[in-house]
Amino acid sequence: MQAEDAPTTAEAPVGAAALEERAQRLPATSGVYLFKNARGKVLYVGKAQNLRARVRSYLRAGGDGRHRIPEMVERAADVEVVVTPSVKAALLLENELIKRHKPAFNVRLRDDKQYLGLRIDPREPWPRPTPVRRFREDGAAYFGPFTSSLSLREAISNLRRIFPLRSCSDPVFRDYARRGRPCIEFEMKRCLAPCCGLVGAPEYAQLVEGTVLFLRGRSDDLLRELGDAMQRAAAEERYEDAARLRDRIAAVEQTVQKQTIVGERAVDRDVFGFARRGGEVEIALLHVRAGRVVGHAAHAFSDLVLDDAEVFGSFLVQYYAVPDRPVPGEVWVPFEPSESAALREWLAERAGRRVLLRAPQRGAGREMIAMADANAELRLAQRLDARESVAAALAELQERLGLAKLPQRIECYDVSTLAGTLAVGSRVAFVDGQPDKNGYRRYRIREAPAGDDLACMREMLARRIAKASSDPLPDLLVVDGGRGQLGVAVAALHDAGVAIANEASALDRSTDALFRRSEPEASGQIAGPDVIGLSKERAGEGASARVRRSGGLKAEHVHLPQRKDPVLLPPSSAALLLLQRVRDEAHRFAIEFQRSLRQRAHMTSILEEIPGIGPTRRRALLRELGSLRAVREATPDALAAVDGISAADAARIRAFFAALEAPESADAAIEAEPALAADPAPPASEA
Repeated sequence: MQAEDAPTTAEAPVGAAALEERAQRLPATSGVYLFKNARGKVLYVGKAQNLRARVRSYLRAGGDGRHRIPEMVERAADVEVVVTPSVKAALLLENELIKRHKPAFNVRLRDDKQYLGLRIDPREPWPRPTPVRRFREDGAAYFGPFTSSLSLREAISNLRRIFPLRSCSDPVFRDYARRGRPCIEFEMKRCLAPCCGLVGAPEYAQLVEGTVLFLRGRSDDLLRELGDAMQRAAAEERYEDAARLRDRIAAVEQTVQKQTIVGERAVDRDVFGFARRGGEVEIALLHVRAGRVVGHAAHAFSDLVLDDAEVFGSFLVQYYAVPDRPVPGEVWVPFEPSESAALREWLAERAGRRVLLRAPQRGAGREMIAMADANAELRLAQRLDARESVAAALAELQERLGLAKLPQRIECYDVSTLAGTLAVGSRVAFVDGQPDKNGYRRYRIREAPAGDDLACMREMLARRIAKASSDPLPDLLVVDGGRGQLGVAVAALHDAGVAIANEASALDRSTDALFRRSEPEASGQIAGPDVIGLSKERAGEGASARVRRSGGLKAEHVHLPQRKDPVLLPPSSAALLLLQRVRDEAHRFAIEFQRSLRQRAHMTSILEEIPGIGPTRRRALLRELGSLRAVREATPDALAAVDGISAADAARIRAFFAALEAPESADAAIEAEPALAADPAPPASEA
């Protein structure tokens, strides 16, 4: 492949005339073309057998008739091409360039994960089914795909009920063989205990063979073999064996009845369905293995400008280009994709055999496509309905709480401590009602006393606001807590010169020394977010709007700046449910972070986390008592005997380790704290 004179930033032709002149000079060969805007950002990547003709078709009046293509051309300032030796090579290069540049007008497959499968290697001494994500040519038998871990677990559970093969790993197997007694799986009749010699190799091999037949869809052969074995056992008066085989036959028949038979041929096939509403596209996929539907999946795309054939061609390349993803013998599609001849050739190369790519027009094939289309239509309708419901919830939130702007981006902050120690803070972010994991942060409280929740919240928010230039503030800032936490958030924003959108005028803090400060000049304030506090009803408070939480009824209070009484949203309110979801997500990640800190306590010097115990006292403790374990096990008197450690310090140290050594009660304490919560440890780093 060779690149045709790519434009530099110095020469960037702009306008339709310049693009037309550029297109006239393009070669009439196969390759890939990239439309770019004036800043050099790639808007669209496409492939063509004749680059000159294809690019010129975009520039004709009205474009090539596709939706939103004129919009793309209007924004384009240049076009760059890469010549390839064939359309098939252009197909692959287009896929790579889409992944690299992520153009706004292209199909981009985000879900490129490997589906799960089952692997059984009959050559092993005692084979077992194991879940895998990669299908390899290693002589073992692979089955799948399973589109979720739930469906895989269900399949393994059914298998072990019918064919009780071992599930343990080799080290565990050897350990039980050494002990000479089987595990509880044997008592539950989910394993025949080959580790202890309670089943012979021939009988176990028959179970493995039956498992393989079952997974390959050859249930008729399996039932016939099991029936013959049951008759032989009965004739030989081995009635217990005959009864077990009878139960196995019944289990196989029951399981097979749950599967949908789609054809007489035991083929492997992927069946695709397609649904579209404007720029919104949903592609549904039915996995057919050995003639039966074994799984399904769906892929959603938004703001597409391509026509249906090009959408499908681009999707198929990206889908099957995922490494180690198996290509079945047949691929059924609702209509012919673009460059279908090159696509067929490429699929055959990926699979190492002929792959039938077809769009059935009648008969059972058309019925299967109709089923896939119906699934795609359903998923698309659900997605659009969910989007509308989120939009309605955001609009309701803005109206009922009097917010200055639509809260498209929401951030929620929470503080968590464990028995007055290990203080942490957390932030979660939601965009258009969905979690934005890139916006998650966790905070280690460095200066504020661990037992002072308001001071901890103040420190966390001050650090967050300090980074507003590189990490813009949200539309709505939520703090988990009541008026105290809300007042801290308001004060932190005002001290940073940030105006609060839903605060009509400066708060009067003359009666509360905690929040007293000097008012910033109005002219120097920066436009900031709306701010609210969300808290549950405290014991003794009366409220009419109540919601179920943790098996009981508690009211949710929404606190607003400059308003004494909280707002009570109806329990069925979509706005309230959205706020609860944001708050609960922050709380859930908080608990995870708190637990991770407790786990790290066993691997690092947790003495650093004890409030009030500085480096000098830590060194004295380790020097006098000899080790961290000795410090943890020391009595209050032994601790107080260390130079520099007072009786209060000793009591604080004992209380700290007591909380760590009682994880169940500590977890309950974390979850029960009304104004506390901690942080996540997902893709976000500590702030």
